[in-house]
Amino acid sequence: MAEHPHVAIFRGVHEQLQQGNFEAAFDALDDDVVWHQLGAETLYGKDAVVASMSGMEEFGADVFTIDVHDVVGNDEHVIGLVETTLNMGGQSFTYRTAEIAHMKDGKLTERWAFSDDTQRIIEFFGSMGGE
Repeated sequence: MAEHPHVAIFRGVHEQLQQGNFEAAFDALDDDVVWHQLGAETLYGKDAVVASMSGMEEFGADVFTIDVHDVVGNDEHVIGLVETTLNMGGQSFTYRTAEIAHMKDGKLTERWAFSDDTQRIIEFFGSMGGE
């Protein structure tokens, strides 16, 4: 059975992030995306999401190690189980998330993430001046 197109989009976003190709990853976001961050304010619009991740691109593929364990999806939603290791500012941190995305017309229109260690994520990104 073929993979649902939205599942392929979700996997593609994470592959592009893994490769440091942020522009291609952001292509999958709707211009009016609502991006619920872990422990931080919700971002409204693709431009806000791109701005929130600015500065990470300079690290390229060395920033992220992303392992998508599993993804399920249908015409409206995608749920992915993801393990991410970040290497920034001389620090390394691994965390796991369940990511939920609302999809419409092949674009990610809203995203939520739930983690195994939200407080540590807040602390890590806070020390980086990011999320």
